[in-house]
Amino acid sequence: MRKFSKFVLGLSLAVSCASVSAAQEKSIPKVLQIQREFLKPGRSGMVHQKTESAFISALARAKWPTHYFAMSSLSGKPRALFLTSYESLEAWEKDGAAVAKNAALSAALDHAYYADGELLESADQGVFLFREEMSLRPRADLSQMRFMELTLFHVRPGKYKEWSEVVKMAKAGYEKGIPESHWGMFEQVYGGDGSSYLLLISHKTLAEVDKGFAADKDFAAAMGEEGMKKLDELFAASVESTSQQLFAFSPEMSYPQEEWIKADPDYWKPKSMAAKMPAAEKPAAEKKDKP
Repeated sequence: MRKFSKFVLGLSLAVSCASVSAAQEKSIPKVLQIQREFLKPGRSGMVHQKTESAFISALARAKWPTHYFAMSSLSGKPRALFLTSYESLEAWEKDGAAVAKNAALSAALDHAYYADGELLESADQGVFLFREEMSLRPRADLSQMRFMELTLFHVRPGKYKEWSEVVKMAKAGYEKGIPESHWGMFEQVYGGDGSSYLLLISHKTLAEVDKGFAADKDFAAAMGEEGMKKLDELFAASVESTSQQLFAFSPEMSYPQEEWIKADPDYWKPKSMAAKMPAAEKPAAEKKDKP
């Protein structure tokens, strides 16, 4: 184990990365919904992709404006994550209400949920709010990204001030020592245990992770010996536990926005997926129940 604190371990991988957000960098959504599906043994891969394609087909037929992208675990228990961004909790509410009013879409989604549920051990979801002051140059476009690291920090009760100082010091150290660093921080407001913060770091290749580990010395030099000592002390005092996981993007289970598809059609709309997409003509039931 390296000398640096666990918080620095998480941030040291942030070289050439991007945070989750919408298509426009000037308007980063404030709400992030993450759904987790824990899979039964042997139910991941193409088996899960097949059931997820039903959701994609239903949304595509309805020309639904809310998009999401999926990731599959490369560490920990076999599971998939589905990330959806909203401008506000109100926007999330309106999206759900619109789905409920669309009879054809609701029926198709219910059927897809039933089939997908046969593959799952369990499922849950969390709601997170974007914390701009704790993020460092978060990027909006993830169309070229292929991997994501997620680090969850459980902050001790009553230690928000110390936690904020940890993040502030880390940001200053990376600005000075590794100026090309990027990351996004989100606070979990629903679905978690106590005060939790999610650090999201995405990569185009895993070689960027190698580069991040190699850059630790630059961060330490920027912080100085006394700065690193103070950072470690504050981290130990404010953070109860951490969990770090690695995921790979899954275009076969994603419903990406058009900008992402145009940026890299071979990746976000592979031939196997395109073959499953519905024809341009809508079925009669859909014509009667427009969103």
